[in-house]
Amino acid sequence: MKQGELEPWSSQLRQLARLPNVSCKVSGLTTEADWEQWTAADLKPYFEMVLESFGPDRVIFAGDWPVSTLATEYQRWVGMVAELTSLLSAEDSAKLFCSNAERIYRI
Repeated sequence: MKQGELEPWSSQLRQLARLPNVSCKVSGLTTEADWEQWTAADLKPYFEMVLESFGPDRVIFAGDWPVSTLATEYQRWVGMVAELTSLLSAEDSAKLFCSNAERIYRI
């Protein structure tokens, strides 16, 4: 991510997404980017690839705390994810931030 390359990561991600029993937590993007200068635009292609590959029913928001503090504050990460998901329906956003985790972790 720091170099802005999507491959081979995106191909490998799509391969994992073909397995119906695999879900994906979205976290750690900031620590894989330039810790000092990352922007939402830098992370957007990776975030969108996750959503495109797994669909709204198999993606879970995660904070990656405390590792994430190397590159961001928790509030900034949450805000960035909210910005990147602003075009999702309310239902799909609720899945990402809550109901997918409840279903997948059976809580």
